[in-house]
Amino acid sequence: MYQHILVPVAFDDAHDPKEAIAVARRLVAEDGQVTLLHVMANVPNYVINYVPKGFQEEAQAAIVASLEAMGAEMPNARGVVTEGSAGKTIVNWAKNEDVDCIVIASHRPGVQDIVLGSTAAQVVRHATCAIHVTR
Repeated sequence: MYQHILVPVAFDDAHDPKEAIAVARRLVAEDGQVTLLHVMANVPNYVINYVPKGFQEEAQAAIVASLEAMGAEMPNARGVVTEGSAGKTIVNWAKNEDVDCIVIASHRPGVQDIVLGSTAAQVVRHATCAIHVTR
């Protein structure tokens, strides 16, 4: 059993976090913690002037609420939102927060993943903790 499990969550049609959350629920120790993490892309400086004041904070609060609703069945689950590039940010966050397992959803790889690489592939290659990939 793991003490701190990280479940990265992307809000798109290609990644359904339900299976990853179910796996985390089975793998977490009784007194362990599950963190559902969403990585928001950085807003470029030239765009920031066109974003209404307070929009990012409101968006982050709404995302945290959605993450916490997803983890509501687990007693020690929490939602966290951070900014950056997904793969690198997930790996760094896990390292800095003493995560001992990452459970990440992945889509079926295609030709585009050979050139660009998916977030799950980056996490698998670079994370220093255990990784469980769900499809």
